[in-house]
Amino acid sequence: MTMLFLELALMLAIILIASELFTNALEHLGERLGISEGVTGSLFAAVGTALPETTVPIIALLGGTTSRAVNEEIGVGAILGAPLMLATLSTCLMTVAILKSRGLRGRIMPERSGFTRDLNFFLIAFLIACAAMFVPHHAWEVRALFAVGLVALYIVYVISTFKASASLVESGHATEAPDALFVSRVGLPTTLGTIILQFLIGIVLLVGGAKGFIHGVEGVSSALGISALLLSLIIIPIATELPEKVNSILWARRGKDTLAFGNITGAMVFQGTLLPGIGIMLTPWEPRVEVLTGVLITLAAAAWLRFNAKANGVALWALLGNGVLYAVYLALTLGR
Repeated sequence: MTMLFLELALMLAIILIASELFTNALEHLGERLGISEGVTGSLFAAVGTALPETTVPIIALLGGTTSRAVNEEIGVGAILGAPLMLATLSTCLMTVAILKSRGLRGRIMPERSGFTRDLNFFLIAFLIACAAMFVPHHAWEVRALFAVGLVALYIVYVISTFKASASLVESGHATEAPDALFVSRVGLPTTLGTIILQFLIGIVLLVGGAKGFIHGVEGVSSALGISALLLSLIIIPIATELPEKVNSILWARRGKDTLAFGNITGAMVFQGTLLPGIGIMLTPWEPRVEVLTGVLITLAAAAWLRFNAKANGVALWALLGNGVLYAVYLALTLGR
């Protein structure tokens, strides 16, 4: 058990280093390409840091274990647990990280149009994914329509996000890199090539660190006798969402609120469309109590964010409510 905890500590250190490399490279990439913070955070950062939690359900459904039932439980849990963690715990931890500097009555102020666009797309997508749970297994044509609809929704989201970029750059929401590129400190020039090199190094370390962290978490959970579904709904997402948590905390502490929130809400849209589309087609995708509870809590957390998305930002005290929703989910799930 001691070795498992040492592994967790080492992998966490790798994730922290990787996040610094990743966020620094992404800021330079966004600045070099002349795109808005909304595109940088909601698309580039969100998809990049979503790789660890994206691979878990795919690997599981392709035969992660010898038991098909266990693979399906891990797949469904990982698909639905990731957006749950982002909408509740990740949002709360980002808030706690800036609470001392901004105060309980302080505000976090992401660019509002992109923030609300992310949440609107996510709420629509997750409602579709939830509705698909009530479609009978034999009606695969209907299920396929739900899955295709979710993929199409993400494509529309990407197009609309890019379309909004130019006007946002003109209004002062362009991506800016306040610090030098890290690899330039070892003598390399700051070019598009070196920016992408550092970006890829950060991605590789993020995925590798997250995968190692998952391995350690699985070992601890196995020793504690936790079920596959509970493991994938609660434990694994804590590990796989570490890149998003750390990146958003780093950006929020630096006052880059659009990047901080875009990293979370953009990942929510990605994981609320493409991954449920896979789950609908490759798993039973049934409204089991523990699964439906997670879906409803996730929708409540996203709706709470959308409700509090005011013109002058989001109050920090309101964001703490997302952490309360996660505590409610734990109480309901573990209390069964």
